[in-house]
Amino acid sequence: MKDSMKQIPSIASRLRHNILEMPKEIRKASGIVIYGRRIKSLVFTTDLAIIKNCDADAVFAVYPFTPQQSISDAIIKASYVPVFCGVGGGTTRGLRTISLAKDVECQGAMGVVLNAPISNEDLWAVSKSVDIPVIITVTDAKTDIRKRLESGATILNVAGGPNTAGIVKSIRKDFPDIPIIATGGNMPDTILETIEAGANAITHTPPTTQELFKTMMSKYREQG
Repeated sequence: MKDSMKQIPSIASRLRHNILEMPKEIRKASGIVIYGRRIKSLVFTTDLAIIKNCDADAVFAVYPFTPQQSISDAIIKASYVPVFCGVGGGTTRGLRTISLAKDVECQGAMGVVLNAPISNEDLWAVSKSVDIPVIITVTDAKTDIRKRLESGATILNVAGGPNTAGIVKSIRKDFPDIPIIATGGNMPDTILETIEAGANAITHTPPTTQELFKTMMSKYREQG
């Protein structure tokens, strides 16, 4: 009886059994509890097919174009899990960023993500305009974290490339309790390193649909 209680029931359908799984190392993270829901893994994509067929706890919908309401609306409607939407902060600033933040909140986003270049004034304005978490991206260890927090940031998103774990560790020295999301790379050791440095949740960049198709087509050719 005790052994059976340890097993976690898993349900799949005849067709939908081949989902994209997040790296199991992410499960070691503490997670961030938002509105009663614990978030450990965030899939970093705007691909609706991947969003509908992965086991991430949330979607990190940030992309390198001007944010558009039609894109955030489509992603939020299609997703089974909470969505954190990028609303600018780099090229897109000021009133437009504030307007986008309000829009994605109304669409049902769990949080808004701001790019690192955003000013503290705009960050403050966004934080006062919405009632959902405001996530500020940190790319440099020299960032004035205290000022970012005083300006309304709720969660830090550390995206420092190969320096990410080091930046997280540096932040944790002065801010032991602030929620941190961080990029963990695609290797088990870098994910664990980032978690051990103090990240509460990890963003994972999945393979492209082209790469996933390549594996599938290889199997089809072998069967044929």
